[in-house]
Amino acid sequence: MEKDRLKSPLFFDPNRVYRVYLGGKGFSGFLPNAEDGIFPEEWVASKVKAINPVYFGKRDGVSVVKDSGEFLDDLLSEYPDQMLGGRKYDCLVKFLDSAIRLPVQVHPTREFSKKHFNSEYGKTEAWLVIATRPDAKLYFGFNKQITKQELSDLEDRSETEKDVMQSILCEVSPKVGDVYLITAGLIHAIGQGCTVIEIQEPTDFTIQPERWCGDYHISENEEYIGLDKSTALDCFDYSLIGEKALSQAKKTPKTIYEKDGVKKESLISYQDTPCFALNRYTLKNASVSVPYAPSVWIVVDGKGKVDGKDIQKGDYFFVPYAAEGVEISGDAILVECLPSLQ
Repeated sequence: MEKDRLKSPLFFDPNRVYRVYLGGKGFSGFLPNAEDGIFPEEWVASKVKAINPVYFGKRDGVSVVKDSGEFLDDLLSEYPDQMLGGRKYDCLVKFLDSAIRLPVQVHPTREFSKKHFNSEYGKTEAWLVIATRPDAKLYFGFNKQITKQELSDLEDRSETEKDVMQSILCEVSPKVGDVYLITAGLIHAIGQGCTVIEIQEPTDFTIQPERWCGDYHISENEEYIGLDKSTALDCFDYSLIGEKALSQAKKTPKTIYEKDGVKKESLISYQDTPCFALNRYTLKNASVSVPYAPSVWIVVDGKGKVDGKDIQKGDYFFVPYAAEGVEISGDAILVECLPSLQ
């Protein structure tokens, strides 16, 4: 790739990722091929390889720059000055749609990941709800006090009682525009009928102590990603119960400024987590210069232009460091995904 191309935003080939759950229909209006199937996630400007029981390509999960055939992780390594400018790009962004409830799960802290996975990152994540189906649900936190042994016993029971794990969770009926922060240690599950934009730390570490995902039987290795059961269950924060868990997860957007046809809101701030930040821009026939790069931008609604290129609802792009300050204009709503606090 010519270095001059890195002075403009990068667009990507479609990057659907296999998961063991069904989904994808909720992408209608955002992404092509919006039907339920085994590729219910689109990984956005991703440098992360998926952890899957089966693979479908050379580097499942890693994005390929449009019209180049080049993997994003290679560009980050080959052109660090132009892509990063000495900064980090350590977040993973996804579109995710669920036709069924996902397995009950938890993600590790950075300390846990360093000890057990030799990784400096855990998997704190956040969701922006962009569409729902009828009776959509999300789950956060235990609905009563539970011990590690009781959780282990419930996992055993899930072999024959497929939904027994759901019975211990707090249930939420999400609305479009809702924002949730899922910190490491918080038990949670995306229920059926939710379409979200997810930003997270750049790993695929998920511990899911449940034997079934719909009609798919989850292996022990998939449940505990190579850990023994007891160690894996140490990931859970057993104190996150009821309203404490829900209030920790739900976030209220905060207006940063509103002027000249541009409204900027903070959805997830560095005060919420040092792992990443998520902002929303509403443009009313107006323009804004990209204030920080590297960053990822997604068009949630409307149409516009970036660096003279047409963009519309569902489009996304990566802004290299060398393109910082590029102009986005139009009548559109976009979300800005930022890496960890430097």
